[in-house]
Amino acid sequence: MIFPILPFRTPLLAALAAGLLAACSPGGGDGGKKLAAVEIDQSTACSLDGMLLSDYPGPKAQIFYADRPEPEFFCDTVEMFSIYLKPEQVRPVKALFVQDMGKADWDQPRGAWIDAKTAWYVLGSSRHGSMGPTIGSFAQQADAEKFAQAHGGKALAFDSITPDMAVLDGGALHDSKM
Repeated sequence: MIFPILPFRTPLLAALAAGLLAACSPGGGDGGKKLAAVEIDQSTACSLDGMLLSDYPGPKAQIFYADRPEPEFFCDTVEMFSIYLKPEQVRPVKALFVQDMGKADWDQPRGAWIDAKTAWYVLGSSRHGSMGPTIGSFAQQADAEKFAQAHGGKALAFDSITPDMAVLDGGALHDSKM
């Protein structure tokens, strides 16, 4: 079947065609622009439990889903991994961001957002986040290893984190003092 090429005589038709082409493009209609992390403020709440992110220590995270223009925030990297690594997670993810704890203050982290998939993580350290034991995030492997030497734990790449490492029990199941 041959489809005729129709001239675009009106700006409305031309805009509609451009929009359809952009929506079908690999960039998903964002013009190829790279997403940027959104900074938290005093009112930014966790998507899972409503906790205010600015009230707690440790690295924070955010996920941009394809069906939403704004990110969902998490008061802890463990929460982000727990959601992202679930087998039933079917929402297309456009971007994941975590804070670089090699640059951010652990007790009051602000800024220093990095691509979560290129980050290095420290699992099993003595430092806690908002939900208890957490997974520290770092832009540089050397910073992650230095942190692990100082606070315990093991440095791992993003792809090495598994669902069983991101359990949302706050460490309670492993606390022998309870």
